[in-house]
Amino acid sequence: MRIAVDAMGGDHHPVAPVRGALEALAARRDVEVLLVGDPEAIRRAMNDGADATKQRWDIVPATEVIGAGDAPTAAVREKKDSSIVVGLGLCKQGRADAFVSSGNTGALMAGAFLNFGRIPGVLRPAMPVVLPTVDGRGLVFLDIGAHMDADARNLYDYAIMGSLFAERARAIERPRVALLNVGTEERKGTAVSREAFGLLQNSPLRFVGNIEGRDLFANVADVVVTDGFVGNVVIKALEGFGIGISQVMGRELRHSGLMTLVGAALAARTLRGLRKRMDYSEYGGVPFLGVGGVCIKCHGSSGARAMKNGVLVAAQVVETGLVSSIAETLGEGARSGGG
Repeated sequence: MRIAVDAMGGDHHPVAPVRGALEALAARRDVEVLLVGDPEAIRRAMNDGADATKQRWDIVPATEVIGAGDAPTAAVREKKDSSIVVGLGLCKQGRADAFVSSGNTGALMAGAFLNFGRIPGVLRPAMPVVLPTVDGRGLVFLDIGAHMDADARNLYDYAIMGSLFAERARAIERPRVALLNVGTEERKGTAVSREAFGLLQNSPLRFVGNIEGRDLFANVADVVVTDGFVGNVVIKALEGFGIGISQVMGRELRHSGLMTLVGAALAARTLRGLRKRMDYSEYGGVPFLGVGGVCIKCHGSSGARAMKNGVLVAAQVVETGLVSSIAETLGEGARSGGG
């Protein structure tokens, strides 16, 4: 299969996406990549992996870049030769099976809608994220902002799509699905969440009920569903909390005595192991769910390792037929129990 990679996206372009793509080629010999962007910059970013895999990569020129501050829809329409637009176009033309980018999220989503369209029967596509968890399993959490609100049917669709993603791309057999709520009781929450609870309770999913925010990392579910407004707030709160904890720990260690520093040094190995389990780069990227093609979004600060895993996620999504599975389950005429 052939994966197009945005070489000009993210905070660490072109080095991270280029080297990550080459590392993915070393990991999977059935994959080829098309590196989209400035050819000279791409070649400068290459390392020894380029020679070892030179028969399985190629460069597709793109003269423009959509930056983090660009207005998404306007940029997609105006910057026709940007790496995002060209990369998505390769998929539309059948020259690539998937596109991977750590660039402007809004532009990537807008471009995916324009090039792939919506799967018929899916009213609102969703954007998931894989939250790192202490046990190392990871948790599929959606929607994180594709749409700010959602009705009960939308939440039902998110649950179906998230479950299929966890099953097909993350190899979780019969994933446990939960609704994020203010309490675990069936009648808790808004009218929308109560209606969604009823739909999911009668669905073929392995629905485990409501969970609260404090349970996100407690290994009680593999997929957690909420609307885009709440999901976006949760994600940004978690990011802020992580930054804050790091700053507090650093400040405390700088002002601590010798014995505390010795203890910290002895605990370093354990802390490194915990950091690995909580590292988003282990999960690579996630697909926009509900669009008619494979578009993988990696974190904007992704390094080479995260980009490598993003390409491998793309290959897994293509290989397991996630898009067609969603179409078969939620497509017009195929829906059962959700509407």
